[in-house]
Amino acid sequence: MVNRMRATRSHRDNRRSHHALDEARLSKCQNCGTPHRSHAICMSCGWYNGRKVIDLAAEAAAKSAKAAKKAEAKK
Repeated sequence: MVNRMRATRSHRDNRRSHHALDEARLSKCQNCGTPHRSHAICMSCGWYNGRKVIDLAAEAAAKSAKAAKKAEAKK
């Protein structure tokens, strides 16, 4: 069956003209100066809003220890 009131390509595309994504807005980290997303912690130093939220060095050490343990278990 044919759709009698079918929207034309131009009408469809005009409706979708607002669907484009915007470029991410970046802020400068107050602690280390690297760019990060607004209202999100800095993934290079772990600070947000003037305080340390996560200890990235400890997380990296734990991750490498876990990988070493996994590699040792495979042997």
